Amino acid sequence: MQKLFVENINDEKIILDGESARHIAKSLRMRVGDVICVTDGGGDDYGCQIEEITKDEVVLKVCYKQACESEPSCRVTIYQGVPKSSKMEDIIQKCVELGVCKIVPTLTKRCVSRPDDKAAGKKNQRYQKIALEAAQQSGRGIVPKIENMKTLRQAIAEDKSDVKIVFYEGGGEKLADIVKPDTESVSVFIGPEGGFEQEEVEQIEASGGVRATLGKRILRTQTAPVAALTAIMLLTGNLE
Repeated sequence: MQKLFVENINDEKIILDGESARHIAKSLRMRVGDVICVTDGGGDDYGCQIEEITKDEVVLKVCYKQACESEPSCRVTIYQGVPKSSKMEDIIQKCVELGVCKIVPTLTKRCVSRPDDKAAGKKNQRYQKIALEAAQQSGRGIVPKIENMKTLRQAIAEDKSDVKIVFYEGGGEKLADIVKPDTESVSVFIGPEGGFEQEEVEQIEASGGVRATLGKRILRTQTAPVAALTAIMLLTGNLE
């Protein structure tokens, strides 16, 4: 069932206007009588039937309310070294589909792309829209937050996850030895195209991070977070 994130939900009727109404009527080409799932990102899903479609509004009748079942039990935050071109957009889309909780573009020493605050803010608006679209497409219960760009030092200081992992081409522990089925929160540090410098890996380790490996092959910066997140979801029972 198609899912849509909306505001102002009540338990009887929902009136949509603006982009949400246009999306239902024009993009999805839905009609009166069709069913759709909506959520405000607060943890509940509302099963609705389209009752009326006008030029400016879509009226939904709420048929049932239930807790969202699509959110993983393990909250994963990805601190992604800022990549070149549109790679971050692909990372956001795929990781939102797989169940990431938050993504933080992180500026490291080997980042080639180094946008100023104005450019980074403009990119962030685009990133959050991609996250919304991916969350709707994949039936998520929340729209993962795409944070403003931070330095690696800021990222390390703010992280409060139970398990902190840095993936490094120099090798490390097996992921299965770090992440357990009952792990509740994980942070993942991924380097940019040139990887992390040894000093940066040591900074993450000094804050409690564990150096880990994704196998003997060196993955691209846009492949590594998808592979890591998939493995974490599998190890925590969230791909069953």
